[in-house]
Amino acid sequence: VDEAIALYQQSLELKEKIGDVQGKAATLSQLGMLRYRMGQMDEASALHQESLKLKEQIGNAQGKATSLHAIADIYANQGRVDEAIALYQQSVDIEEKIGNVQGKAATLHCIAMIYVNQGRVDEAIQLFHESLEIKRRIGYEQGQAMTLWWLGDLAAKYQNDSQQALIYLKEAFEILERIKSPDAQSVYNLIEQIQQTR
Repeated sequence: VDEAIALYQQSLELKEKIGDVQGKAATLSQLGMLRYRMGQMDEASALHQESLKLKEQIGNAQGKATSLHAIADIYANQGRVDEAIALYQQSVDIEEKIGNVQGKAATLHCIAMIYVNQGRVDEAIQLFHESLEIKRRIGYEQGQAMTLWWLGDLAAKYQNDSQQALIYLKEAFEILERIKSPDAQSVYNLIEQIQQTR
């Protein structure tokens, strides 16, 4: 990690020298993601904010949506939920405008997870369905499986509908097995658990 940071720093200096604003914004984002993974939320936030400013300057809408999403992730992690939702929403609006359906699906999924934590389960389910529909349309299997897993879990825990839960979870399991995801086992365990309590 330290070596990676040092190299990003060198890259940043070179991009500043040659006036590569786009490259500088991208490198700041990479550094921000690295800091986020290290749990250094304030540093990550500052880097993403700086990257966002540059992306706004050069009119990079896709980059702006990505930065807003990244900052929203940090805010959600810090418990600044309302601010996170507002930024996710801005990101969704941009993604809709520029036609980035995969980005929109991912952001809707994130908002839905926050809604679950807030106890706004019906709203969460609605967003998960919207996200799932997009993921099916573009053939994003891993994303479909994750959303189906959430829907199955919610159907079991909050809607007390084990039959519907199993439909979602079995589909999620089939996808995860097909793409050889290590998550397949967790979904299988949940299916077993629900079947035993029926």
